[in-house]
Amino acid sequence: MHDVVQLLIDTPWLLTVVIATLGLCIGSFLNVVIYRLPKMMEQEWRYECTILLNGSATDTPALTLSKPASACPTCQHKIRWYENIPLLSWVALRGKCSSCKSPIGIRYPAVELITMLASIVVVLTFGPTFKMLAALLLTWVLIALTGIDFDTQLLPDSLTLPLAGVGLLVNTQGLFASPSQSIWGYVIGFLVLWLVYIAFKLITGKEGMGYGDFKLLAALGAWLGPLMLP
Repeated sequence: MHDVVQLLIDTPWLLTVVIATLGLCIGSFLNVVIYRLPKMMEQEWRYECTILLNGSATDTPALTLSKPASACPTCQHKIRWYENIPLLSWVALRGKCSSCKSPIGIRYPAVELITMLASIVVVLTFGPTFKMLAALLLTWVLIALTGIDFDTQLLPDSLTLPLAGVGLLVNTQGLFASPSQSIWGYVIGFLVLWLVYIAFKLITGKEGMGYGDFKLLAALGAWLGPLMLP
């Protein structure tokens, strides 16, 4: 294992190829996260509401990121492994289900391609370092959050809160900001949007944004420090 790691460190082009391939695979997984995580949240909310209203709930098969197996939403055709190869399968299938010929959205290969390209940029920027690994994690989570927010206007706590925690953790070593900058970035990131939210609500009587926005900006502050906040 050490020899493999050393080979990647000593061979930049090989490291780039490996990270690009990994980026495609991660992009495929992020498609699952983007599609399923909001549905899992809705499933949990419905279950809790049913318990609250009825005192009990009928057990139903729980949707998770791994179960049930991926299937065509139109005909429920189970997607075979060779129909799920990142980017290539979509091209080979010409963007259609192999069974019912329903179109497969361009978003799926787009997420895979974006994740691959973003991963390449990260490895070219930071090289074979721990900082590269941390930046890859940040990049992948942000891609997932972007997709979920675009589809549902939700920013799940299950992504934003761990992202903030990891940001504070990696910056104990000063990877992207000093420990104090990381803490202040977290606090300021949350407070800035929270104050905007409060001001907007006082003026209009309406809520202009969700709490997920506060938590995401706080997470970015934890990673990058207050001076790098957008």
